[in-house]
Amino acid sequence: MENVHINTPDDEKYMRRAIELAMMAREIDEVPVGALVVKEGEIIAEAYNTRESSGCATHHAEVLAIEEACRVLGGWRLIGGTLYVTMEPCCMCGGAIINSRIPRVVYGCPDLRFGAFGSLIDLVEIPLNHKPEVLGGVLADECRGILSDYFREKRRHADS
Repeated sequence: MENVHINTPDDEKYMRRAIELAMMAREIDEVPVGALVVKEGEIIAEAYNTRESSGCATHHAEVLAIEEACRVLGGWRLIGGTLYVTMEPCCMCGGAIINSRIPRVVYGCPDLRFGAFGSLIDLVEIPLNHKPEVLGGVLADECRGILSDYFREKRRHADS
């Protein structure tokens, strides 16, 4: 039986917070991606990309939010949580999602170059020990717009 992915009433609310986090990343000249982990209706962790400012390749919003959620909950299993992220997770972040046992991932816009949940590859289709439910496209136009504006501005400055 096919897994049905349903947009819940809270998905847009939490995605709006992820968008706010993405804008914080943009303010410090990071790729504007924001992520948060919600469990039992409460935000337990929030993060945004800091790869450029930290100089660390693993500092994607999703990984940082997962690390914070693990600290808050006192363990590596994030059972019962939902990860909200403004852009489809890459393979690295997908691996962190699978390894932390997050049952549900909600993302905004697809990532056609690096997306690991259906755009480029689909980690859910690989026979791994954990398969999160994945819902994409929540506030996709807003999420895509933030990224497009950021990269347009970067190109404009590079050309001047």
